[in-house]
Amino acid sequence: MLNKYARAFFTRVLTPFAAFLLRRGVSPDAVTLIGTAGVMAGALVFFPRGEFFWGTIVITLFVFSDLVDGNMARQAGISSRWGAFLDSTLDRVADGAIFGGFALWYAGKGDDNVLCAVAIFCLASGQVVSYTKARGESIGLPVAVNGLIERAERLVISLVAAGLAGLHAFGVPGVDVLLPIALWIVAVGSAVTLGQRVVTVRRESAEADAAAAGGSGATS
Repeated sequence: MLNKYARAFFTRVLTPFAAFLLRRGVSPDAVTLIGTAGVMAGALVFFPRGEFFWGTIVITLFVFSDLVDGNMARQAGISSRWGAFLDSTLDRVADGAIFGGFALWYAGKGDDNVLCAVAIFCLASGQVVSYTKARGESIGLPVAVNGLIERAERLVISLVAAGLAGLHAFGVPGVDVLLPIALWIVAVGSAVTLGQRVVTVRRESAEADAAAAGGSGATS
């Protein structure tokens, strides 16, 4: 849901920056790779140590590369299947690092096996939610559904909560509960979204099969 509106807004905001990078000779693929590396560093260096505020700051600085690289490709007229594949693949890597960082914290000094499991579920369900759409589209289905919690929502909910929870280290009371709440919200929302996509693919595949059967019957 958030993808539809936030992506359009930030694309307009980041267009001048994308044009600047192109003038400097930076390629869209380089931005994709650097952005993913930055997100992974922020998540896997800071989150397992409980430094959620600084980890979120680092991730936020790099996460917008997901919009900048595509913007650059469109401005340069070099959009390609390879670029789309690389971008989508590295998005999954970055998402895995973020929720993996949360899981490492709760498996270690965070000392909470339940929240560790919830973080792992968020990681896995996010990957499967993306896979269901890609797999459905690969067999010729539109997968026409806006899920309850898609990638943008997962990132915004978890990173905002992590950043605010990190303020606990600076003496702000009570904010440390925000990250566990956010992880539960993302876990439940991702499960609902997965169900929405599975139901949609089942319906669309049944309609496509019925249409194909009707068409073959009419020609025979």
